Amino acid sequence: MDTTFLMNSLWVMLGAVLVILMIGGFILLETGSTRMKNAGHIAGKTILTFSISSIIFWAVGFGLIFGKGNSLIGFSNFLYSGYDMDSLSLSGAVFFLFQLAFAGISLTIAFGGFAERAKLSAYLVFAVLFSVIVYPPIAHWIWGGGWLAEHGKQDFAGSTVVHLTGAMAALAATILLKPRIGKYNKDGSANNLAGHNQVFTALSVLLLWVGWFGFNAGSTLSVDKGFFGFVAMNTNLAAAAGTIAAMIVSWIVLGKADVPMMLNGALAGLVAITASCAFVETWAAVLIGFIAGILVFYSIRFFEKIKIDDPIAALSVHGTAGVWGTLSNGFFATKELATVGKPGLFYGGGLHQLGVQALGVFTCAAFAFIVSFILLAVMKKVMNGLRVTEEEEIIGLDMSEHGSYGYPELVKAEQQFKIQ
Repeated sequence: MDTTFLMNSLWVMLGAVLVILMIGGFILLETGSTRMKNAGHIAGKTILTFSISSIIFWAVGFGLIFGKGNSLIGFSNFLYSGYDMDSLSLSGAVFFLFQLAFAGISLTIAFGGFAERAKLSAYLVFAVLFSVIVYPPIAHWIWGGGWLAEHGKQDFAGSTVVHLTGAMAALAATILLKPRIGKYNKDGSANNLAGHNQVFTALSVLLLWVGWFGFNAGSTLSVDKGFFGFVAMNTNLAAAAGTIAAMIVSWIVLGKADVPMMLNGALAGLVAITASCAFVETWAAVLIGFIAGILVFYSIRFFEKIKIDDPIAALSVHGTAGVWGTLSNGFFATKELATVGKPGLFYGGGLHQLGVQALGVFTCAAFAFIVSFILLAVMKKVMNGLRVTEEEEIIGLDMSEHGSYGYPELVKAEQQFKIQ
């Protein structure tokens, strides 16, 4: 067998493993960013919904994205058998696993808008619907040879396909679910329902940061000329710049270097560079990440002000930064690196590529939000609501949905203290 085929397959398999391990990062991120009474629920439902999305992706999702079809959707490769694809220089089964991981991450992002108030049944049903109806069309349009690919849309590893899609579904969910109990006062002011473990959130960011090398560098799908190293370098620089920018702006505005904001800055930098990591020079990667770190700070404050309760900051980290990262190609994509589409504005390409990027952002965001909103609205009516009762929410989803706490010893100690 060809050595290059084997090396490519091994490299992308490593990338798939790193991306799947990002699910663990999201477990720690969502758990650490929310309250202790929901910790076990968050951990369990994340594993369960990733399992559902895996089966659905095998059954229909992969075929809808990469199957032979038209510019809107694919119609073949359902119940994918793992055979090699003629268009790839690596194992078809490995490519399948890599793409499955991306679909699972997008779903996990979407569930950030459900946090601390949705029924377990709502997670399970929407996991199926999102994996069939929401994610595959957008992925096909950009990565499966669809109409946006024909226009030269640049999204190397998924600022739009994965992150913006998940964020728009999260927005639909949080609007329909409404804010958590106690988040807003009668005068409209917001209370800080602080997450219970900043160490978890910091560790989650590190795990996600490392996993992102699989996300971005793995998307080269090849070891040829070691280009994956350049992509990884751009990824790391953007994350670092995002962290520093968010720390600086929070220090200036709040008077303190806010830890959660700093961590969100790192993730925003990672999300933003995901679309452009293979198309821009290193100085541009630093700038893209730095701007993302500033944007995420003001975006989080904006959504809180308009009473959009987003405990995981999914809308800002994955939505706002995803938009900026996608548009950044229209400014910074170079002639030498733009293997898809055309160079950006600052490299002699005029406004063409920026227009293509904006078209992709608008259509994909609108599709993901509208379709998710309709699906969730129907679910809300059919399932007698998406949200747990007020009593169940106050008790916590660990007990109300699963009958056990994620931290049983701590809960018992707290209850005993109250009795005394």
